[in-house]
Amino acid sequence: MPKRKETPRTEIKELGRVKALDRLFEGSGFKNAKTTLLPDSKDGCNYITTNKMMLEGVDFDLTYTPIKYLGYKAALNAMGYIYAKCAKPYSLDFTIGVSSKFSFEHIDWLWTGIRAAAKTHSVENLTMDLVPSMSGLMISCTATGRMDVSVSEKIPPLSPNSLICINGNLGSACMGFYVLEREKAAFTGSQPQLDKYKYPLSQYLTPEIDPSILDSFEETGIYPSTGCFITRGLGDSVLQMAKDNGCGANIFLDKIPVAPEARMISEEIGIDITTAIVNGGDDYRLMYVFPLDFHDKVRKEYPFLEIIGHTTKEGCYLVSPDGNPLQIQAQGWK
Repeated sequence: MPKRKETPRTEIKELGRVKALDRLFEGSGFKNAKTTLLPDSKDGCNYITTNKMMLEGVDFDLTYTPIKYLGYKAALNAMGYIYAKCAKPYSLDFTIGVSSKFSFEHIDWLWTGIRAAAKTHSVENLTMDLVPSMSGLMISCTATGRMDVSVSEKIPPLSPNSLICINGNLGSACMGFYVLEREKAAFTGSQPQLDKYKYPLSQYLTPEIDPSILDSFEETGIYPSTGCFITRGLGDSVLQMAKDNGCGANIFLDKIPVAPEARMISEEIGIDITTAIVNGGDDYRLMYVFPLDFHDKVRKEYPFLEIIGHTTKEGCYLVSPDGNPLQIQAQGWK
């Protein structure tokens, strides 16, 4: 009897998230984008949509994550991609997979967080459906954003040496996660002592997106060429931006803002802060790319943005303070 031919096995982590998706879509005739631009509507607006899913045990741990906070964070997880494209959140459509361990009260708490996020970000339409789940809690959200056609006409094309900016420090959420994982056992017994970790914990458990950032763009008329929402580490977002726009990037390590608390925890736990920034997750920061000609205007008008690098012709690198480039190899995969 002939031997059965073994199917080759390639681990997803060997390829990384971006390359794995590229391989799946290669030759398919479809383009895999974070957001989808819908056909022009008759109300003078463009609409874009995106979908995000969060899984218990992978994206969150209910041992230490209050379920109401999780609802708020799940809404932001989808809306962030809308803000990255300079659109305003218009609609959120949730599908919640629920196992038998959850009661109605649990879902009511989750809904409280979702509803609070929708109100904070002036969402006009909010829906939710419940479906059975065999493996804990699953949260899927489709977010739709709206942008006036007049705004889309003001977005400049991506040019060489464009400025790469972010709207806050990186690595704090990742350090907050590591603290919670380290203290996880204490949550089932006595209350752990977490007072000195308040800032990193808040960045992980209760992130925020300031909706007024779009108002700032509208007031000044200075819009970015493109944007990304950082949730799987800076490296993954830079690679995604470069792939989508056919360019490269240089990111300067000494320009990346890092909170003192994050550095303290990285030394305490023994995790390199650069690794946390590049490969860590849950930063919930916005990365925008502006034409080089806008340098002075960005500095003056947008003090909440930090310039951390620039686009190049090809290749994505972290550049050390002494000028040594290190190719970004982020997996973007847990």
